[in-house]
Amino acid sequence: MKTEDYIWDYRNPYEWMQRTMQAKFPPMIITCAVTGGVQGKEINENLPESAEEQADAVYEAYKAGAVSVHVHARIPDNQSLTTSNPEDYSRVNRLIRERCPDIIINNTTGGGPWLTTEQRMCCLFADPKPDMASLNLGPFVLKIKSKDRKPPLPNPRDGFLFDACIPASYGDINLYAKTMKEKGIRPELELYHPGQYWIMNDLIREGNIDPPYMVQYVMGFQTASFPTPANVVSLVNELPPNSMFALIGVGPFQLPMNVMAIMLGGHVRVGMEDNMYYRKGELLKSNAQLVARIKRIAVEMNREIATVAQAREMLGLPGIK
Repeated sequence: MKTEDYIWDYRNPYEWMQRTMQAKFPPMIITCAVTGGVQGKEINENLPESAEEQADAVYEAYKAGAVSVHVHARIPDNQSLTTSNPEDYSRVNRLIRERCPDIIINNTTGGGPWLTTEQRMCCLFADPKPDMASLNLGPFVLKIKSKDRKPPLPNPRDGFLFDACIPASYGDINLYAKTMKEKGIRPELELYHPGQYWIMNDLIREGNIDPPYMVQYVMGFQTASFPTPANVVSLVNELPPNSMFALIGVGPFQLPMNVMAIMLGGHVRVGMEDNMYYRKGELLKSNAQLVARIKRIAVEMNREIATVAQAREMLGLPGIK
């Protein structure tokens, strides 16, 4: 592909209309976040927690059309919590590579809400290393009521209210980015609201991130922008040059935000980290359900689905030998 096939000015109405008429939007990258850093099987028993469950879920999502996977490794002896041990990420990454040799592995530096800045970077030291890692572009405030985790689930506990601020300074974020660059791991820039463009631009000025920039808008998360079409368009209008974007929608906003990304020529993330339901009142049976649905909708809307090789080329990642 030529660079102009997938890096273009999303703000240009004439280019958008031309690409729409000719069905020439870039191939759409589908990322699947198979599990998260806070909620677990107490919410949906089908949520994968163990390394083996996560690898199996990734394989199913891969067969359904996902070319990238976002990973939160859990503590083996307490699967209700995300880990701070790089060996736990190494195990998950190895199992994923065995099942899906070429898939893009994207480890989280968000981790879980109880981790320190240093602990959140543990995934960058995994072997095999991830191709990408998420990079939150600022602090955020959480107020989450967790359900009781009852037997026979492993590691039962009482429910609790988590109310805290997850800190992140310019220095912290540049440290994450610099470490990723040193290790040859591309950052996926998680942007929660427009004020975080200040931080993205600082990363560019400091030389700690390189184009093409993959910006992922997190819509509907606490202290993030409201998940509305107007806010998505506003965020896209502020993208720096040489950028691509993807959309996350939390909970019931996952599907409408994904469809907005299809229409605007962006990329999507689905998965049980962000949403536990297929539709109102119907819990998900698997992550692959969400991948299959968004692929089907995209194809109906004349969007080509990216292969792993195409996604790697667009993201500036090497191929797998």
